[in-house]
Amino acid sequence: MVKKTHLALIFGGDSSEHDVSKRSAHNIYDAMDKDKYDISLFLITKDGIILDDDASHRVFNGEPEDKVVDEVSKDLDFSDPLAPIKNLSKTKNIDVFFPIVHGNLGEDGTIQGLLRLLHKPYVGSGILESAMGFDKDITKKMLTLANVRNTNYHLITPDNKDDFSYAKLQAEFGDVIFLKPANQGSSVGIHKVTNEKEFEDGLADAFRYDYKILAEQSINGPEELEISILGNEHPIASQVGAIKVPEGDKFYTYDNKFVDASQVQFEIPVNIPEKLSDEITDMALRGYKALGLKGMARIDFLVSKDGTPYLGEVNTLPGFTNISLYPQLWNASGISYTELIDRLIDLAYKEFDRRNNIIHDFKPLS
Repeated sequence: MVKKTHLALIFGGDSSEHDVSKRSAHNIYDAMDKDKYDISLFLITKDGIILDDDASHRVFNGEPEDKVVDEVSKDLDFSDPLAPIKNLSKTKNIDVFFPIVHGNLGEDGTIQGLLRLLHKPYVGSGILESAMGFDKDITKKMLTLANVRNTNYHLITPDNKDDFSYAKLQAEFGDVIFLKPANQGSSVGIHKVTNEKEFEDGLADAFRYDYKILAEQSINGPEELEISILGNEHPIASQVGAIKVPEGDKFYTYDNKFVDASQVQFEIPVNIPEKLSDEITDMALRGYKALGLKGMARIDFLVSKDGTPYLGEVNTLPGFTNISLYPQLWNASGISYTELIDRLIDLAYKEFDRRNNIIHDFKPLS
């Protein structure tokens, strides 16, 4: 009998995407081939406590998370600074991790650093690559260096915010400006502003989520297109899909994505000219490689009315909910949900081996 792979799903987290992460984990769990995998669960609570497999399964199976957390917290000695992560001591027999912690502390390299310390393979990009992909400012700088088209922007921080006003940005970028926290996901903290009051209110709200805010030029009548990438050194791209948000919505919001997508239309694959599809695919693959990403990413594009594509954002741990585009795009491209998970786990092992070979084969010059 072939030994099963012992895989651990680590999900939840203290970001605004906590509940989305739980739903992604459910979908991955349900889609996994149980003849191939034994699966352990590690739920990170909103307070940053990592629950063990038993407590995580209780939440997974419908018990109120707050109730479970209150019960298990009684046994933790919080005078020990390692108390919140004590349950990771039970990872000895785990072969590979699948982190699905969306947003802060999950996509920014934090979880990846912890798993590196545990010396365990894990799905997705490494520490630096995750951090660069999560930070919209650094992403855009890397894309620009690689000659991958993206939108113009100014970076606003608490130190320079008095240098910017709506009128000043309007003179350079036009009437519509987007404000985006540099380190945040799922459209949280994003504001489309068209006057000074909206600018001031939007900036104040955006600063709740990060100290770096992008004031970004808008694209004329953009169409939102998405593409999924899979692979390490030699990534492949899915077909291109489109998102049609409800009329009157300003952009693809958090609610559109995760709360009520009933009015959102997905066109997968999207009917666009072959030349445009080829350009988006090329830009996505070049951007993926420029950031050094591994495993997977969903890459978002904006296409202007004149047919010019701009690479918008990179998502290194994309959603796996019922309405998430990453698995949908691969399914439309001939890779099922279950096969996609198998491939991601295989890529995790290959990247782990590559890193270890670099370290173990190192010989100093004589």
